[in-house]
Amino acid sequence: MRRLLLGVMLAGCLASNAQELPKAYNQLLKEVEAPMIQWRRHFHEFPELSNRETNTGKYIAEFLKTLPNMEVRYPVANTGVVAVLKGGKPGATIALRADIDALPVYERTPVPFASKVTAEYNGQKVSVSHACGHDSHTAMLMATAKVLSSMQKELPGTVVFLFQPAEEGPPANEEAGAPLMIKEGALDNPKVEAVFGIHISSQTPVGTIKYKSGAFMASSDWFTIKVNGKGSHGSQPWGGVDPIAASAQIIEGLQHIVSRQMDLTKAPLVITVGTINSGVRSNIIPETAEMTGTIRTLDSKMQEEVHQRIKHTVETIAKSSGATADVNIETKTLVTYNDPALVKKTLPSLIKAAGEENVSESTWVTGAEDFSFYAAKAPSFFFNVGALPKGTDPKNAGPHHTPDFYLDESGFIIGVKAFTQLVFDYNKTK
Repeated sequence: MRRLLLGVMLAGCLASNAQELPKAYNQLLKEVEAPMIQWRRHFHEFPELSNRETNTGKYIAEFLKTLPNMEVRYPVANTGVVAVLKGGKPGATIALRADIDALPVYERTPVPFASKVTAEYNGQKVSVSHACGHDSHTAMLMATAKVLSSMQKELPGTVVFLFQPAEEGPPANEEAGAPLMIKEGALDNPKVEAVFGIHISSQTPVGTIKYKSGAFMASSDWFTIKVNGKGSHGSQPWGGVDPIAASAQIIEGLQHIVSRQMDLTKAPLVITVGTINSGVRSNIIPETAEMTGTIRTLDSKMQEEVHQRIKHTVETIAKSSGATADVNIETKTLVTYNDPALVKKTLPSLIKAAGEENVSESTWVTGAEDFSFYAAKAPSFFFNVGALPKGTDPKNAGPHHTPDFYLDESGFIIGVKAFTQLVFDYNKTK
């Protein structure tokens, strides 16, 4: 009990050290909430896929140009926007990031602004929706820009607003996302000292914030495995080498890497086969089979070891079946790492924004984020804002990247409060 009371007293002390914002702040929050929700609904109804966010980027840029003292650069990284607001008081330069792209996912939510958009993805016609909440991230950052620009004279330092395209990954052979934003100087002109980012969560209670110091979200590697066998008649499997049978053994072998070869007390590991394609007819043993999947790790050394073990496992199993296999592994994101010193310094800002009882540390997340590339360039802090309606069991909430993904819009204002408080507090505690 004594330790609990000490923890509460410490949290209260941290919260009390947070910067008091200008008097106009609360009124500005009230005024911006309704437009923010309308912006989100617009983006939600008219989503665009990664590296194709032409109308989205233009909409954001045109809005930002209406704000006083805002320098706007568009397009950046194909369809993204970078805006710079120089405060009236001296201070550091920090960046706030939102992602703007949608997913090739059909929407099933019963809202009047549900997406009916279709587009081409990898040569196929697909439904498009904001099934991960990037529309809410964009709206929250636009609202933050409006609030901060209205307090420009009292604003310390400089804020760089990063509206980033293609977080979900671009079409094949295209540059995009955070790496391209960085390549085109988004963190260099002006030089950014720290980067903050928000991710909405459909399974975290509305009004709350979840964070984790250190490794927070997993790296994401995508793999392709091609198994080369020998075709035969389906009635005479001994006349060939069945790549489908070998693939089944390979899939099982990959899970043995997770459950029997890696130390899971060190960090989580996930290997998922997402697609497998082979053959054209039920009575023909094909010559090849191809599978694709993803690897999620939260430790860079484990990531390297897993790559080696996958190649060894796949090639050995294929050889034992009389087949051969080609393995290609491509790194999509790094581990999203929250700088511990930055987390410690700015945690009071989150407490101030959401309330002490609504901020808590979470466990690892095996989802991945290309925000990780910013974190590799500058100290960064990425955290979750809840949007699960009150009284809803998280187990019944539509997960991210699914047709039933749903957000309670009343939680968005917490994101604006967190971003704004971080900007003011960071400069106070430098």
